[in-house]
Amino acid sequence: MAIVTEALIRDYAARDGLGLAEWVRSGAVSAAELAETAITVIDRLNPRLNAVTRKAYDIGRDLAARAPADGPFAGVPFLMKDLASQWQGVPATWSCPYFSDLPAASDSELTQRIKRAGLVPLGRTNVPEGGWCISTEPKLYGRTHNPWREDVTPGGSSGGSAAAVAARMVPLAEASDGAGSIRVPAANCGLVGLKPSRGRISFAPDAVDIWYGGVYMLCVSRTVRDTAAYLDAVAGGTPGDPYTPQSPAEGWAAAARQPARGLRIGLVTRAPDGGPVHPENLAAVRGTAKVLESLGHVVEEHTLDFDARRAWAVYTNMLAVETAAMFAALEPLVGRPVTPAEVEPLTWAAIERGRSISGIRHANDVEALRHFARGLVGQLLPFDAVLTPTLTQPPRPFGHWDMSMTDFDAYNALWSDAVFMFPFNLSGLPAMSLPMHWTPDGLPVGVQLVGRTGDEATLLRLATQLEAAQPWIDRKPPVCA
Repeated sequence: MAIVTEALIRDYAARDGLGLAEWVRSGAVSAAELAETAITVIDRLNPRLNAVTRKAYDIGRDLAARAPADGPFAGVPFLMKDLASQWQGVPATWSCPYFSDLPAASDSELTQRIKRAGLVPLGRTNVPEGGWCISTEPKLYGRTHNPWREDVTPGGSSGGSAAAVAARMVPLAEASDGAGSIRVPAANCGLVGLKPSRGRISFAPDAVDIWYGGVYMLCVSRTVRDTAAYLDAVAGGTPGDPYTPQSPAEGWAAAARQPARGLRIGLVTRAPDGGPVHPENLAAVRGTAKVLESLGHVVEEHTLDFDARRAWAVYTNMLAVETAAMFAALEPLVGRPVTPAEVEPLTWAAIERGRSISGIRHANDVEALRHFARGLVGQLLPFDAVLTPTLTQPPRPFGHWDMSMTDFDAYNALWSDAVFMFPFNLSGLPAMSLPMHWTPDGLPVGVQLVGRTGDEATLLRLATQLEAAQPWIDRKPPVCA
């Protein structure tokens, strides 16, 4: 077994994923040494952060020994989110007692691509139960703490992944997004978080579509180039997938390196539900607008014409039906129907709401959501990209979102913090959170860039420019390798 020194840990923590892969290919370090270093850092920091809830070190060590040397992330340690993606032999519990012992029989298509890229998964990261919370404090596993300040949330649902990456346990980790769950924790933890275009990542073979195109898979990372290279590694549909966005011929990593010149960028500062936006979040987005103008882009104020309150009510009814259907579909695998004792109260409220909605109402809800999406896409066509706050508030203290609530509508009303998030789940537009601001007391605040349909390339070019103009890679949280 490799000997892990403090010097090795320092060098490991200083590099992003592509930097670590270059280190491996140079022969200066082996994939096995990187795996042992990551394991050491996880074991050192996880008692404080509770980011990793299921360790799979032996599986990871075996993968490190066989990691493809020609992969873009050859031998780079990685963590899988404890939600959705199938990883052979390792359960995805969704932080839910009902699913606590269902090891996957095989890898999903996405997991296969992750491994082919050379990434070495070492465990699964904490999530709120079922992923339906923008904090990560499930009853089953407990809170994940934010490395920047341990009394505030890292966000959710990819909160465990974001905390792990921010703390330098791994350089990037799996994340997914049904109403902000990539972008929210990226904003709260000072990371890059891209929600790709609808259909960009396949759910094969276990699912064809999730939430009518409302759910997206990718990662959180510390650098734009890691996100672009990861997108290159895992993107692409499988035959029969319902959505097929176009891809740049040269790939996203190459696209991200191309200059962005003279773009027309819409600036949105007013929340589409009419709610307040915190001064720090406004400072973040206005400061970013000034940087974009200094880079030669044209920034124009825009007010979203979008009935966020009505759209949110319809969206949450749709996902309640989908939640009830998912639990029903998994009954044969678990061997019994779900009971209130096996889920948190809010999850049970969603199941009951879903069971109460008729098929006719559900079909009408789905059509209504598509009308909302079409209207949003149409009004943003004049812009090459749109700049918004990621969240309306800085990272919240724990307890603000409470899945012990039994009132489904009252709980969902708390999501006004993420009102800039879910419209782009509906629309299918790519959207990306970038760490462009820190509060006076040291908490990160993200801004969101939204692109045209299928155009992650423009977002990645802009993000690369912003990263160079206002670097964030060397900012380290107090809890860090």
